[in-house]
Amino acid sequence: MPCQHGAVRYAANLSILFPELALFDRPAAAARAGFDAVESWWPFATATPAATEVDGFVDAIRAAGVRLIALNFFAGDLAAGDRGIVSWPGREAEFAASVRVAVDIGRRLGTTAFNALYGNRLPDTTGQDDVATRNLRNAATEAAEIGATILIEPVSGAPAYPLLTAADVVTVIDRVGADNVALLADLYHLSVNGDDVGKVIDVHYGRIGHVQIADAPGRHEPGTGQLDLAAWLHALDQRGYPGYVAAEYVPTGIGFDWMAAL
Repeated sequence: MPCQHGAVRYAANLSILFPELALFDRPAAAARAGFDAVESWWPFATATPAATEVDGFVDAIRAAGVRLIALNFFAGDLAAGDRGIVSWPGREAEFAASVRVAVDIGRRLGTTAFNALYGNRLPDTTGQDDVATRNLRNAATEAAEIGATILIEPVSGAPAYPLLTAADVVTVIDRVGADNVALLADLYHLSVNGDDVGKVIDVHYGRIGHVQIADAPGRHEPGTGQLDLAAWLHALDQRGYPGYVAAEYVPTGIGFDWMAAL
């Protein structure tokens, strides 16, 4: 049975859940845990993976019988502190290459959302927002070919990352001006950054294209912290949110009973 409680459908983030397993073994683990949908950060070391790497990722998703609902574009070296290259001058070709790979994966797997991490501010660098606008417009055009949406998210814990609130992201969306660019409402990041999540849902619901959750402090399972995730998910449900809610948290090993509790 899919991981569904009430009207909420949950998806597993393969890049952060099941850390004891190799990435290509995680889709099957998600299926065994009851998930019928998954999402992933960029699953390759470079923006231009070999065809065999891409095929291996696609085959692992298919073999598990789960749906890949969202995929990040290449975001640089996350372990080193990078948070995307969308706004980085000189990396346009690299970003464009990852968009082509991601859209090809989306075409093969039915993926309808791609997350574009905006990128940290670089010292002594101007024009980053102009670079980002061009990159996002091009990505939106390519994603539209398969009926997919580009997601942009606020991020916490990265001092040089410029998008902290829902309003920051909406400004970018308006600047891009494409119909298929939307807010990734990560309720953890929004709350940690000081946004009023209930107000975000009230004001920006029509801009939300995807939802992710974790509790705070700690970024662990819902119920391990102090966030009122149940109320926020109820508010989304009352407005008819049709998508999945992705579990994107650092697991502590307590399992998935939190879904029934929510």
